[in-house]
Amino acid sequence: MKPADWSCDITTRTGLTFHLRPARLEDEAGLAEFFSHVTPDDLRFRFLASVREVSHDRLVAMTHIDHRQTENFLAFAEDRKTIIATAMLACDPALEKGEVAISIRAEYKHRGVGWELLRHVSKFAEAKGVKTIESVENRQNHEAIDLEREQGFVAVSYPDDVALVLIRKQLNPSAGLADSTIELPLAEAN
Repeated sequence: MKPADWSCDITTRTGLTFHLRPARLEDEAGLAEFFSHVTPDDLRFRFLASVREVSHDRLVAMTHIDHRQTENFLAFAEDRKTIIATAMLACDPALEKGEVAISIRAEYKHRGVGWELLRHVSKFAEAKGVKTIESVENRQNHEAIDLEREQGFVAVSYPDDVALVLIRKQLNPSAGLADSTIELPLAEAN
């Protein structure tokens, strides 16, 4: 599957239209600029650590991707230059399980961008044959947890860290998970 196969224009429930395409090598500077417009809390939620500026190494990891195990979709404003969001999927070598991470530029939050990105990444993962997608969330990231639950994800305990929760969605119902999962009640996951 070529990366260009998954480029498209998407219109959100609020009427916002953006262009989505896989990241390219030349997107590093644009991603650095993008992350300077992501709120400090959202940076912390995305990288699960306090981050003031996204490092060169992290930007390289988001642009120098193999398009097999890893894909990073970039959402662009109408000018097709300004990055408004990123949705990264990193899979294990067997493409059994993938982890998704999404970041949205502050002024584009609450406009349906995250919803559409998660939906797009889920479809992409399913088309690749990925059986399960997950997201590691800080328990304080209620917006992301709620959005993921709306799309069929369930919250499970995260091993060895009570500040985090694992949000998981099985894409292929006939496939069994390697580990047992116990869905957390809504109050425990938040």
